[in-house]
Amino acid sequence: MRILVGANVRSARRRIGMSQGALSEACGFSQQYLSELENGKRNPTVITLFEIAQALKVEVHSLLLRPAAIE
Repeated sequence: MRILVGANVRSARRRIGMSQGALSEACGFSQQYLSELENGKRNPTVITLFEIAQALKVEVHSLLLRPAAIE
């Protein structure tokens, strides 16, 4: 699940052309934390996912779905 969420965060971020640094500023989490999250090394809370989704302008559930279900 960590790998799936991380891949979805990375995909959503790249889709809108946002750097990790810009996402960091938008959501308030460090760039290191976001890097670890995207690489499946972090276990985000629901609140963390909410904040990241808000910054990416996506629905929280889209960060939990398999990529084929998103598109």
